[in-house]
Amino acid sequence: MRALQLAGMSERTQQCYTRSVRMLVDFYNKTPDQVNEQELQDYFLHRKNVDKWSAATLRICFSGIKFFFVNVLKRDWHTLKLIYAKREQRLPTVLSLDEVWKILNTVNTHQNKAYLTTVYTCGLRLHEALFLQVNDIDSDRMRIHVHRGKGAKDRYVPLPVATLKTLRSYWKQHRNPLWIFPRLGRSGKEGPAAKEPMNYSSVQGALRRVLKQLKFKKRVSVHTLRHCYATHLLEAGVNIRRIQQYLGHSSLNSTMVYLHLTTQGHERAYGIINDMMKGDDHDDN
Repeated sequence: MRALQLAGMSERTQQCYTRSVRMLVDFYNKTPDQVNEQELQDYFLHRKNVDKWSAATLRICFSGIKFFFVNVLKRDWHTLKLIYAKREQRLPTVLSLDEVWKILNTVNTHQNKAYLTTVYTCGLRLHEALFLQVNDIDSDRMRIHVHRGKGAKDRYVPLPVATLKTLRSYWKQHRNPLWIFPRLGRSGKEGPAAKEPMNYSSVQGALRRVLKQLKFKKRVSVHTLRHCYATHLLEAGVNIRRIQQYLGHSSLNSTMVYLHLTTQGHERAYGIINDMMKGDDHDDN
């Protein structure tokens, strides 16, 4: 959709917003311009109360449809100003270092292992890693140029030596001139000439299979690896402002959530508190 591209939306956001509008079309079996305001209200209420969509799913639905009706159809409806999906205030799942590497070392295809390793070791979002291009890898300065990030914001992230070796090893298998993770196709041999990156559903499926194989009980997704990256850096003593920069967060508040997830700071704090609050050491003589 041209309007989404002009608005600087990422590829992933464009896909989600387009899918939201398509689901509305399928629901009423008519084009969006034929949907009236009452029908739009009924649709939102049906997804919320009947289908029981989560707040996160509703937020994508609202945002995609609102963008289309306001910017493409030029509708000035009160409903579009009213809709709002409250964010769920749940802390993200974080794995230990051992758990992360156990997952990565269990992935059995070179492509998926290279992709998931890059997501974790560089703290990338799912689509940022999918759309990595050969020219984004700066091996001289050991960093990755992320310029397809959320909000179309550019940033640089450190590139670990081991990750560079992994990427080089995988790239030698397909040698696509553009993509780091090209679409391989059903035959698995289309990588060298692929015009598009691999599909995000393939890596999600690979991760689910590994989690099932390892019998993980925690709620884990590709994005969990990004949460682990931030938390592990914080526990290792990396300045939280640096972590904010590497993650591409506009606000420090977004990064501060990882203070709630780290264990080392709590352990040190508990030790200090225990030492300070030993009442028997301060008894009057």
